[in-house]
Amino acid sequence: MSSNQELQDAHRTRLIALCQEVLAGRKLILASNRGPVEYQLDEAGQIRSQRGGGGVVTALTPIGQHVKLTWIASAMGEGDRRVAQTAEGRRLRSPFPNQSFDIRFVVSPKDAYHKYYYVFSNPLLWFLQHYMWNCPHAPDVDQSTYDAWESGYVAVNRAFAEAILDEVRGDPLEPVVMLHDYHLYLAGGWVRGALPQAIIQHFTHIPWPAPGYWRLLPAFMREEIGRGLLASDVAGFQTWRDVHSFLHFCQTFLPEVEIDFGASTVRYCGHVTRVRAYPISVDAANLLRTMRSSRVQDYVAKLQPLRTEQAIVRVDRVEPSRNIVRGLKAYSLLLQRHPDLHRRVKFFAFLVPSRTRIREYQRYTDEIMRTIDLINERFGQGDWKPIIVFLENNYLQALAGMSFYDVLLVNPVIDGMSLVAKEGPVVNTRDGVLILSEAAGAHDQLSGGCLSVSPADIEGTEQALYQALTMPLEERKRRADLLRSVVEEEDITMWLYHQFSDLRPAP
Repeated sequence: MSSNQELQDAHRTRLIALCQEVLAGRKLILASNRGPVEYQLDEAGQIRSQRGGGGVVTALTPIGQHVKLTWIASAMGEGDRRVAQTAEGRRLRSPFPNQSFDIRFVVSPKDAYHKYYYVFSNPLLWFLQHYMWNCPHAPDVDQSTYDAWESGYVAVNRAFAEAILDEVRGDPLEPVVMLHDYHLYLAGGWVRGALPQAIIQHFTHIPWPAPGYWRLLPAFMREEIGRGLLASDVAGFQTWRDVHSFLHFCQTFLPEVEIDFGASTVRYCGHVTRVRAYPISVDAANLLRTMRSSRVQDYVAKLQPLRTEQAIVRVDRVEPSRNIVRGLKAYSLLLQRHPDLHRRVKFFAFLVPSRTRIREYQRYTDEIMRTIDLINERFGQGDWKPIIVFLENNYLQALAGMSFYDVLLVNPVIDGMSLVAKEGPVVNTRDGVLILSEAAGAHDQLSGGCLSVSPADIEGTEQALYQALTMPLEERKRRADLLRSVVEEEDITMWLYHQFSDLRPAP
């Protein structure tokens, strides 16, 4: 047995024992906007299932391999809605192997869900928490925003709380409830009101900005968000920077709370919330199993002929915070300064369309494609095209691409974690170099093995690209080994373990 397998088995054994201790007969409820399975209608009107997308689902799905749970999620599309209407109690079993959990859909009225997701959660909250608003011009919090809060965000959060309460009605013990991300800041308050002995945790996957930026929201909205999170026993964030920002948020906007900065706790209405950092990770063992699958290897075989001597790879959702255009400009500068790299290096961009109904995302997608076209037109020669772009949601193809990078570019303006920075070193076979933004949550853990860049620094990113492409093989290997070690030692199982450890009653 490999040392890696022994480490993963030890992690799983510890987690299973801890889950049994914490649950002790309690039901486990996990809630997030996006679920682990998406049901879609094909051209013939037939329902087809596929694994849910997004980093939250990717990170949380492995928990179903260790403990029994019910996963509550929004019915996001027509396929989800149809399946939910035919499922008894809107509950069904996951159709995929190694996913031993029930799924329950929250079916909101289409208008309410639109306001909740497309008006308030995205873009308002998401843009705010990523410092993405151009404050002199946007956002405009007007009557439509107030309406989206009340009849969208509040309504859907209440529906989630009601679904959780319905799941445990009649149970002798109150449940363990794990709420996830910015879509569900309010749900915990209603659950706590009805189930005072429940164990509640809320984990926020995106950054938590400094208090001053929260002033963009009306006082009653930000205060309700804070109180909703303080209904939790544990409020989890990606980094200690986020923890400190949340504590200062409570100090600034909720004067009735008592804060212990040393212990990172907040007391509100007699209830104590522990505020903790849990840097999210990946399922390293499962990633390696997936890489050995025939489907991924077929993609590797298709992509390999497109390679030249060296490959720069990036894998990203098409979101303004991911800083894709600046990365492309740095690559353009590299080709301008180093003609000897022409025909020798190629940039593979695996880009996943995201929130395509939001205008800001549409504009950013257009800007990316224009930039790619300009670079290919300027530097392309014969059959050599400097950039190849795949604009589709194809995770297995992206994994295949990451297996052969010489350079992996991850340069977000700001990001909660940037899991690609952890996936890449696990699946890569060429001791590739990671270039990582200092503003990515992953930078705290991976800084010893990556080349660090400031996200706005196109000049510095170009220099990092050249350094990575010309780095001696022994130095590449040293860095790649270090990155793999960090990710494997603090994998997704240990991320869950740390959280369940803090769900035990405080001494």
